[in-house]
Amino acid sequence: MDTLTPATPHPGPGWQRRYWAVFGGQALSLIGSALTQFVLLWWITDTTGSVAALSTAGMAALLPQALLGPLGGTLADRYSRRVIMIVADTVSAACMLVLIVLFATDQVQLWHVYVMMFVRSCMQAFQAPASAASTAMLVPPEFLDRAAGLNQTLMGIMTIAAAPLGALAISVMPLGAALSIDVVTALLGLVPLLIYRIPQIRTPREERRSVWAEFREGVDTVWQHPGLRRLYLLLALVVLTIMPTFTLTPLLVKAHFGGGAAQVALMEGLSGVGMIAGGVLAVALAPKNRIVTMLLALAVSCGTLALTALAPAQTFWLGVVWWVVSGLSFSFGNAPMTALLQSGVPNQLQGRVLSLLSTVMGLAGPLGLAIAGPLGQAIGVRGLFVVGGTLSAVVCMLGLFSPTLRGLGRAPQGSPAVPRLSSEP
Repeated sequence: MDTLTPATPHPGPGWQRRYWAVFGGQALSLIGSALTQFVLLWWITDTTGSVAALSTAGMAALLPQALLGPLGGTLADRYSRRVIMIVADTVSAACMLVLIVLFATDQVQLWHVYVMMFVRSCMQAFQAPASAASTAMLVPPEFLDRAAGLNQTLMGIMTIAAAPLGALAISVMPLGAALSIDVVTALLGLVPLLIYRIPQIRTPREERRSVWAEFREGVDTVWQHPGLRRLYLLLALVVLTIMPTFTLTPLLVKAHFGGGAAQVALMEGLSGVGMIAGGVLAVALAPKNRIVTMLLALAVSCGTLALTALAPAQTFWLGVVWWVVSGLSFSFGNAPMTALLQSGVPNQLQGRVLSLLSTVMGLAGPLGLAIAGPLGQAIGVRGLFVVGGTLSAVVCMLGLFSPTLRGLGRAPQGSPAVPRLSSEP
């Protein structure tokens, strides 16, 4: 069957209060984490001035989440997602407390920061799929598109706020005190999880299999569904070709436009504004044809990245305009994709299916960067933007010609009943 069927029931009366409390708490926690991530990266930059040190920090912060994502998704479908989120947030806050003590006693070393970033990334591998799958149980099906748009808006706010708030924090307080912001926001994020229960559809205990078998079930869910298989392949190709452009943006600004750090900050900040606008637009419009909206919006996002590099060197403002359009269209296209998976994949499988997508994209990015190295030597950074953006846009447009992809989200006649809803004890 090529279509996805409705996966979750209505959450019942009072869902608005429960959803907004949990969303607000998690939003504060994410903003605090993004702020302190900037603080730590700046400390590494200021202390070492080493590209290798920053690269190591980036790997410690990203790779564990990509590799452990499938396990996190499997456990999120098997056990209480609410408890997983509480434990993950608590461990992350404890890591930050350790760093605060080390900075306060002047005993911190570079490897301490790497280890704590590694542990926090591991916790994110468990927290993220639990949170994403919980959203579908907190809102009615007709609100899923708007919930996804709100998440995209939050990502835009984080893009804008993390650097200036982090810079402000370390300018007015000791570094250890700046890191304490993350602890406070994490505690604020925990409060709603301690107050509200999150409904969850779970496989009855007597029907459970081993963790490995349940992980394979998640893989099979994607692989045996033609529409999902093609969607994951398409997104992997897009990330593989487009990821180098995000990493090499500072080099494009310096080498082509002759700008500096201020111009890079301007581009990234305004891109966050575009992401917020795209998220708000997704909330307001809640597009019905999710897959076509996603493909068209991502094609525009990738195409405008190529146009950014094609802007003449003396028209930096034009490059910024294209960059903002790219952020807006990406945010607008990503929201219906998330809603599509949350509404169409059975909720007891969503942790695994969503985490597999994160892992596929997380591993495609480094592969794209490995390819971009030697290719960039041949065609230059501007050429990488043009080639990567164009190829990604073409991949998205080709997806429109796939009946299997276009069929995703079309509920068939006589859809099977939604699985039994059970609240966690």
